[in-house]
Amino acid sequence: MSSDSMSKVTAARLSRDAYLYIRQSTLYQVINNTESTARQYDLQGRALRLGWPAERIHVIDIDQGHSGASAADREGFRHLVAEVSLGRAGIVLGLECSRLARDSADWQQLIKICAHNDTLICDEDGLYDPASFNDRLLLGLKGTLAESELHFLRARMQGGLLAKARRGELKLRLPAGLAYDAAGIIMLDPDTEVRGAVQLLLDTFTATGSARAVVAAFNAASLTFPGRHLGGPHAGELYFKPLTHDHVLDVLHNPAYAGAYVYGRSKTSTGMDGHARTRLRPMADWTVFIRDHHPGYLTWPQYERNQAVLSANAASRGEDRAAGPAREGSALLQGVVICGRCGRRMSVGYHTLADRSRVPAYHCQRAGIRNARPACQAITGAGAAISALICDSLTPLAVATALTVTAELAADARKADTVRAAHVQRAQNAADTAGRRYLAVDPANRLVAGTLEADWNARLRELADARDDYARARDTDAAPDEDQPARVLALSADFPALWNNPATPMRERKRLLRLLITDVTLTRDSDGAICCQVRFTGGQHHILTLPRPLTATEQHTTSPATVELIGQLLDDHPFDEIAAILNSRGITGGWGRPFTVPNLAALCRARGLGTHASRLLAAGMLTAGEIAADFKVTPQTIGKWHRRGLITARRTDGRGERLFHPGQHRPGPAEQTAARRPEGTRHLLTSRQLAASLGVTSSTILRWTQLGLLTIATPGNRGFSLYQPGQPRPTRDQITTACRPPGTGDAITGGQLAARHGVSRSAVYKWHQLGLIRSLGTDGTGRNLYHPGQQAPSREQIRIARAACRHASAKCQTPVPSSVPQGTTPPIATPGTGSTT
Repeated sequence: MSSDSMSKVTAARLSRDAYLYIRQSTLYQVINNTESTARQYDLQGRALRLGWPAERIHVIDIDQGHSGASAADREGFRHLVAEVSLGRAGIVLGLECSRLARDSADWQQLIKICAHNDTLICDEDGLYDPASFNDRLLLGLKGTLAESELHFLRARMQGGLLAKARRGELKLRLPAGLAYDAAGIIMLDPDTEVRGAVQLLLDTFTATGSARAVVAAFNAASLTFPGRHLGGPHAGELYFKPLTHDHVLDVLHNPAYAGAYVYGRSKTSTGMDGHARTRLRPMADWTVFIRDHHPGYLTWPQYERNQAVLSANAASRGEDRAAGPAREGSALLQGVVICGRCGRRMSVGYHTLADRSRVPAYHCQRAGIRNARPACQAITGAGAAISALICDSLTPLAVATALTVTAELAADARKADTVRAAHVQRAQNAADTAGRRYLAVDPANRLVAGTLEADWNARLRELADARDDYARARDTDAAPDEDQPARVLALSADFPALWNNPATPMRERKRLLRLLITDVTLTRDSDGAICCQVRFTGGQHHILTLPRPLTATEQHTTSPATVELIGQLLDDHPFDEIAAILNSRGITGGWGRPFTVPNLAALCRARGLGTHASRLLAAGMLTAGEIAADFKVTPQTIGKWHRRGLITARRTDGRGERLFHPGQHRPGPAEQTAARRPEGTRHLLTSRQLAASLGVTSSTILRWTQLGLLTIATPGNRGFSLYQPGQPRPTRDQITTACRPPGTGDAITGGQLAARHGVSRSAVYKWHQLGLIRSLGTDGTGRNLYHPGQQAPSREQIRIARAACRHASAKCQTPVPSSVPQGTTPPIATPGTGSTT
């Protein structure tokens, strides 16, 4: 060892520790280049020879397998720099400077720190003092050569790759749906399910124009997307997973699906923090670009159109951003509306009304936010006019649109069914393979047989699940039937109905609008009117002038005609009657709701219309208390008189409150009595009043009523009968006739019959008991009635009847001939042939 080197090892430096840094760039070098690793560990002997004891020699080897191109991921190097910066290191050892750092910035920083803290640097060639100019110059040159070596190695490798890529022969990692054949040529994946899933994704994006809509369509159909493991024990194996938004974007941006061979789409650079960052390059900066290099799922023009749609869908691309994708909101002009004052695109905002409906508004506020100025303009209410214009413009194209929709429905159903069927077929193949493996194993080998049996059962369960999903999807998404085109064509004949149908999604309306309209320029005039300049895709222009939109107050203000009508009705009706009248006529308030007593009262208060009661009071009508004071009675009595109709009043509200007409007289006792009767019976008479007018008693009136000689008008006066006034008094003959049964008006009583035959009434009664004469019935007093021509029985007849009564065992009964009805007595003699007793 030279004396110059020993002179650099001072006591101050020996008082500090020695640090040996060991590193290999890759794990392969760590495992296979063991000689290089051993040489690095042998530098501990160099430190011992320079005078550092073994216990103060620290070995830093945690950066094994890390590249020296950057210090970002090397924890051991950062620890070494920290120890040197803290003044704890007297010497830093490394096999060569490239082991410490291959980046000039990291190497020069280490040299400066070592020079500042009086730390030596030692490699296999010598010992250096960074504080010395010559040593620092030599160390800097070695660092530059190490970095140059890394550059030359990378350049040689990149040159070979680039040359092969320009011929299209460099094998790149292919996305799902593409594969290499045995000759290394790119082809479509031979798996039918994989090809169907990729094609369905691309076709769905073409139909919807939105990556998010593609994800929603796959989720709605319960479809998965294929992928292949890039590394690990399952490298190259196929798997399926739910489709995500970033995966859709990767497929749409990948030119390999369009049959193009591209190398150098991205650029990797190292930032100031040492971390590598990868950014996509624009198409013009691609290193290698070969069109129609291999079969693809779409053509290059289709790929370019997809990129244009994705660029237009970007939500944040500065002031010149495109319209963005059609979304579900109710703003029909979302993304296509332009401010007519500044020319910038207008954003969409929504505000919620009291009925919970959302109303869109178009705002031009980007410049106002940037410059802290008021917004340019905000416009609402242009969507309805544009919808009417669209309906008029699309009527000639309705049939073609319907046919396109029908074809898309059928194609989507077939594609989804193909993907599901392929998934079932794959599950079937996996189950069959597992079954063959299980059947081919030696039954004596139970461990292997058990594993294969479990695998077979798992594959069978997957097959059952795949079949169930397939059957469920076919039931849900049935293919269009033969009548569907006819139904769609019939619906297309009336396109306005299709456009205005609530079942039509707002997203589809916006997509259809963008096919016909390039943009709509809105300008609010000084008077509030809106000028809409519609520019169609064919270059035509159409200008619409819309009236000033009503403010919220104006929209919810009751019309003056309705207010005037309410004012007229208040003269004669309370609030509840007015509400019923307005609702029956279909008249509503400012909010479009039916009138109720509370909102009608609030409207009248707000408009100063007063109430029905206030108008009646102004006309001089009296309250219950005022008229009670005039009549010197209580308000309860006033209410009773009003209910009985003795005084008049007008109802003022739905609670029964009333106002009374002035100038009414106090009801007398007779009026109050009559008022107690039911309505319409006050002119009728009671039995006592009628008896007094006819000069008889009340019992006689009751008797005449029972005989039907007097007519009862109604029994409504607390259960007592009421009679019409002016009824005549019945005559004696009427009374007599009323007392007899029907058909006995000419009959005579027993006394009259006795007078005719010159006998006593008892004799006539005895004849009746012996059955010698017949009674026609009894009158109301119980007297027997006889035929006027009844003959008296002879003496012989009387003797025979008495003898028969004496010899009767029970009582005297006169036999009745069979020809005579039971209960009647045949006459003894016919009229004109009688004899006297």
